[in-house]
Amino acid sequence: MTEAILLVGGKGTRLRPLTVNTPKPMVPAAGVPFLTHQLARARAAGVEHIVLATSYLAEVFEPYFGDGSGLGLHIEYVTEEEPLGTGGAIRNVAARLHSGPDEPVLIFNGDILTGLDIRALVATHETTGADVSLHLTRVEDPRAYGLVPTDATGRVTAFLEKPQTPEEIVTDQINAGAYVFRRSVIDTIPAGRPVSVERETFPDLLATGAHLQGMVDSTYWLDLGTPQAFVRGSADLVLGRAPSPAVPGRCGDRLVLPTARVAPDAKLTGGTVVGEGARIGEGARITGSTILSGAVVEPGAVITDSFIGTGAHIGERTILSGTVIGDGAVVGPDNELREGVRVWCDAKIPAGALRFSSDQ
Repeated sequence: MTEAILLVGGKGTRLRPLTVNTPKPMVPAAGVPFLTHQLARARAAGVEHIVLATSYLAEVFEPYFGDGSGLGLHIEYVTEEEPLGTGGAIRNVAARLHSGPDEPVLIFNGDILTGLDIRALVATHETTGADVSLHLTRVEDPRAYGLVPTDATGRVTAFLEKPQTPEEIVTDQINAGAYVFRRSVIDTIPAGRPVSVERETFPDLLATGAHLQGMVDSTYWLDLGTPQAFVRGSADLVLGRAPSPAVPGRCGDRLVLPTARVAPDAKLTGGTVVGEGARIGEGARITGSTILSGAVVEPGAVITDSFIGTGAHIGERTILSGTVIGDGAVVGPDNELREGVRVWCDAKIPAGALRFSSDQ
């Protein structure tokens, strides 16, 4: 297996304002665009040629990654004029593949952080003779996901979309967003229209007697669809909980990129990342957070599990917990923003304007 398709066309609406100026796969995680981690892990598993299926803000990918040679890859780009869904995106890039009809093609979603053993998934695909093999993972509460029950041999028996009642929850196995397709199967996906691989392609294949194989791999897995999940994923990469050969430094409590300035008495813990040119003032305490390039955190600020956008400014003594601050936003001194707050790009919050507790 030497080829892969990466689905990176989504708008990332659940991540806004992180994705106002940046497509979701290009939002930095552990110091580099998240997509870099996926590309590096694919290369480590033996992939040589990757086609990126792009749509939203498609123009930013190629200037950054070029032809992929910097990562030891050959990367091509295919842009959808209209969003085609997961299955439609796969079909739309098929002409760029070089594999023969029976050869395996790896496909994965651009918003999943995983420790999946890619080689093991390909080996499962080949030894079982499957038409499509799916990475499955187990979750405690599967109601937000599509369930994928399998028989004793791992063969998929059904696809069940987001069950709500206890009777509908027949398994804790969910579709984890990585697949190996027999190359010829990709050509059976309808061309030129939106297709959901989860809701249409897989159920249709199953109905026609195709062999769909599941491989349960319950190593690290995280859907980076929300700001809180994205912040956690970045911290887990820095801490070494999530594996990636692309983290630009040693794993540990913090990752401070070159040209960032951190005051000697500032405390950075929990997998915090400080981007290029960012400045952290005296006595600031930052835990499990991402501070993007050019951002400023003034003295005495306390930031926990939060994402601070490019060029944002956090005032003195301001407290942030579980918040997202958009690019270029200014949060004045002595504010207190708590879980779930999103401050949009370039917004300005005056000193002491917002609090969740008394100012005394």
